[in-house]
Amino acid sequence: MEARALARTGDRRACEAALTEAARALDSRNNDDEPEWITYFDEAELAAEAAHCFRDVRSARQAVAHAENAMSGSHVRSDFFATMVLADAHLHADDPEEACRVALDALDLGEQLKSARCVAYLTEFRRHRTFQASPTVREFHEQAREHRLWAATATVIMQSR
Repeated sequence: MEARALARTGDRRACEAALTEAARALDSRNNDDEPEWITYFDEAELAAEAAHCFRDVRSARQAVAHAENAMSGSHVRSDFFATMVLADAHLHADDPEEACRVALDALDLGEQLKSARCVAYLTEFRRHRTFQASPTVREFHEQAREHRLWAATATVIMQSR
């Protein structure tokens, strides 16, 4: 969480140091001594946190690399967020086609979820400046329109105007 906070402030070096320390702590943990509430936190969760960090400091390549390692398959909600971070990273890397493909994967995952935070991630993605009206983006909008969470983003955007 320290790394996430530092990334939001734009302090990349301190963020990377905090991620390194978190990886060290994860590697040296003793699962028998851990409280129950943290047992879910594994390498995939750390990769997801790192992906968020690198997205926030605008390091698209690193965000993509970490987000691709964050999919565990066992936590749909976490996988949704990691997939959306991956989609965002592709937008930041000026690859809207891959961003759209990945975002559709996230929308499919999101069909199982009901979360304001999911809608917030999608709304941020939808508002991204490089999300222009190319043929790929128009096709994405047509496909995305069929998903409940995407429809919720339209409501959020209309209310904020």
